Amino acid sequence: MLERVIAAVKEVAHQEIMPRYLQVERIYKEDGSFYTEADMAAQTSLLEKLHRICPAAMLGEEMTGLQQHEQWEAGQDGVWAIDPLDGTSNFMNGLPFFATSVALLREGRSVLGVVYNPATDELFYAERGKGAFLNGKPLPLSRRNIPLSKAIANVDFKRLNRKLAEAVVAGHPYASQRNFGACALEWCYTAAGYFDLYLHGGQKPWDYAAGCLILEEAGGHRCALDKDDYWSGQPWRRSVIAALDQELFNQWRDWVRSHQS
Repeated sequence: MLERVIAAVKEVAHQEIMPRYLQVERIYKEDGSFYTEADMAAQTSLLEKLHRICPAAMLGEEMTGLQQHEQWEAGQDGVWAIDPLDGTSNFMNGLPFFATSVALLREGRSVLGVVYNPATDELFYAERGKGAFLNGKPLPLSRRNIPLSKAIANVDFKRLNRKLAEAVVAGHPYASQRNFGACALEWCYTAAGYFDLYLHGGQKPWDYAAGCLILEEAGGHRCALDKDDYWSGQPWRRSVIAALDQELFNQWRDWVRSHQS
């Protein structure tokens, strides 16, 4: 199944997304967010291809909220979580940091995940219990034994509560910070060892389902701001505290939680 999913993701990315790179305009939703023709074309094609691979429920980012909740509830025997174009703003502005993300979840937990950036030809993938890979190479690509003060963090300030965001800005415990604007790839870059730390205030299933599994299978560690069991609770807004190294993760988690309220 994994090989078929990878083939489907790469085909959609090259046929529906890349020909529209820098060629589309944003279309606004009622909530103020936006999508493009590339998002919709990729989602339509992915839904068709994935249904032929495994006819599970289909949860796509570009569905309506009602459709998304209906598909999640219908997914007791499995649900596909699909972000056809993660990092739409980057895609529209010519920044080569965007991806197609697909995961298969069973009983609320990911069992298969694929994240593909067609601009850089980076293919991340994992199956539960079988390890994680980037273009055939096992993850992580590097693992650094460093203190928290020397770490590079990927932090999404936009979705943190004000107290935590101010604490990170005013007194961050790490050496340097990035934010690239594509959740699925941020998970994968943490899994690869490109980032030492990751912090995000709230993601939807299509944001975290593939990337979280890839990090787990790379040997990384993660939790939410308010709970250690990342996969428990409601799925619609999950925060992220993550790191590859166990000790570094413990220090990062403790620092973040001590400054959030």
